[in-house]
Amino acid sequence: MLKKITQVGFIIQCTWVRADVSIWCRRGAISYDSSDQTALYIRMLGDVRVRSQVGFEPERRSSHPYLCIDFRTLHSEYESQPLAAVSAPERRVHRLLSFQRYLHSSRLLRGIPQQIPLHILDEDYTGQARCMLEKVGSWNFDIFLFDRLTNGNSLITLTFHLLNQYGLVELFQLDMVKLWRFLVMVQEDYHSDNPYHNAVHAADVTQAMYCYLREPMLCKSLTSCDILLGLLAAATHDLDHPGVNQLFLIKTDHYLATLYRNTSVLENHHWKSAVGLLRETGLFSHLPAEDSLNMERQLGSLILATDISRQNEYLSKFRTHLDLDDLCLSNASHRHFVLQMALKCADICNPCRPWELSKQWSEKVTEEFFQQGDIEKKHKLEVSPLCDRDTNTVGNIQIGFITYVVEPLFAEWARFSDTRVSQTMLGHLGLNKASWGSLQQEQTPGSEEAEPSTAGTDPEATTAASAQPDGSTATATRGTSSKEIPQGSRES
Repeated sequence: MLKKITQVGFIIQCTWVRADVSIWCRRGAISYDSSDQTALYIRMLGDVRVRSQVGFEPERRSSHPYLCIDFRTLHSEYESQPLAAVSAPERRVHRLLSFQRYLHSSRLLRGIPQQIPLHILDEDYTGQARCMLEKVGSWNFDIFLFDRLTNGNSLITLTFHLLNQYGLVELFQLDMVKLWRFLVMVQEDYHSDNPYHNAVHAADVTQAMYCYLREPMLCKSLTSCDILLGLLAAATHDLDHPGVNQLFLIKTDHYLATLYRNTSVLENHHWKSAVGLLRETGLFSHLPAEDSLNMERQLGSLILATDISRQNEYLSKFRTHLDLDDLCLSNASHRHFVLQMALKCADICNPCRPWELSKQWSEKVTEEFFQQGDIEKKHKLEVSPLCDRDTNTVGNIQIGFITYVVEPLFAEWARFSDTRVSQTMLGHLGLNKASWGSLQQEQTPGSEEAEPSTAGTDPEATTAASAQPDGSTATATRGTSSKEIPQGSRES
C-alpha cells in the first residue's frame, strides 16, 4: 500500500512539473533561428526572450539578471561556422519566456530550489495595508511601506484594489480568477533584481496615475474604458524591463533592437509582453474580438508614449493644445492624448514626491545606471552616458533631469490641471532640486558647483535623447514605419 502511495505521489509530482514547464513554454511570441540573423518570426503579439543554447557559458551567469542572456555570443557562434556544420538540434528554434521566468526555469532544471516568499502575513500587516489603501489617493502615499506591508505584493494588491474600487471588474465582467492570475504574472515578470525598474516602480506609477485620474479635469470626462486602460498601462508600462537601456540593446546587437528597428525598443517590448499576458490569461477573451484588439492597440499607444526620447514631441503638442485652449475631452482622441500625458507624468514623477521618497528613487535609478556601466566596462564596451559611477553623482544627474525634463513637463501639466495636487508636486520639485544642489555643494567643498547632467534619470533617457538647455531633446533616427506602431501612438 505504501509503495502504491509513493508511486502516485511521484506521478503527481511529475505531472505538476510537466504542467509548470508547459506554462513556461507556451507563452511564445518571437522565434529566432540563430543560423540566420534575419529569421525573426512573430508568432503572436506576446513577447519572449529567445536565444540559442550555443555560447551560453556558465561563467557568464551572475547576480545581474540581464547577464543570463549572452548578448555577445548571440550571433558570433553561428557566423563563424557554415550552416552544414551546425547540427539539427542546435538549429532548432528555441522559445523562452521573459528574462525573469527564464531564470526560474533554469534554476528548476539545474535542481536549484526557488526562494518562494510566504504570502501569509500577520493580521497587523494586512490591517495596516488596508488602512493605507483608504488613503491611496494621497500624493504622499509611501509605496515602499505599502510594499513591505503586502510582503512584496504591492503591484498586485494596489492594482486589484483600484480596479475593484472603480467597479471595473463588475462592469467589464472580468473573471476574478483570470484577473488575479494576470496581475500575479505581471508582477512576476518585473525583475526584482533591478534597483529601479521593478514591480515597486510599476506600483508607484499606478498610484500616481490614480491620483491624476481623480483630478477634476479628468474624472468628469473619462470613460470606464479610459480608466481601465490607464490603470493597466501604468501597471505594465515597464513589463520585463531588463535593467539596461535601449542604447545598450542596440550596441550589443540584441535581437529586440533588430526586431523593432532600434525604435522604442523597450516600450514595444513592454507593450507586447503585456498583450502576451492578456492573451494567455484570456482576461478579455469574453469581449468581442474587435473590442479586444482595439484595447490592445490603445494599451500599446499609452505605453509607447513613455518613450522619453519622444518627450519633446509630446510636450510640444501638449503645449500647443494649451496655448490654443482647444482640448475637448468629449473627443475620444483628445482624451487618449491626455491619458498619454498623464502616464508620462506618472512615469517620471519621482522628483515631485516628498524628499524622503524622492531621494530613495533617485538613489535606486542611479544605481541601475551604474550597474549597466559596470557591465559595459566588464565587456570592454563604451560606457553609456551617466552610467560611469566614477564620474557621476546622484545629485548631478538629478539636477539635470529636473531642470531639462521634469520641470517643463509638470509646468504644462499644472497649466492643464491647476489643482492642489499639481501645486504640491511643483512645490516638492523645487524643494528637491534645492536639496540636491545643497548636497552637491557639501560633497564638493571649495569648488564650483558641478555642471548638471542633461539626460534624464530614467535609464531609457540615454538611449536616444540628449536634453538641451532649452528643454528640447535630440532624438535618434527612427526607422519604423507608422504601420508598426499601434493606432494613436504617433501624434502629428
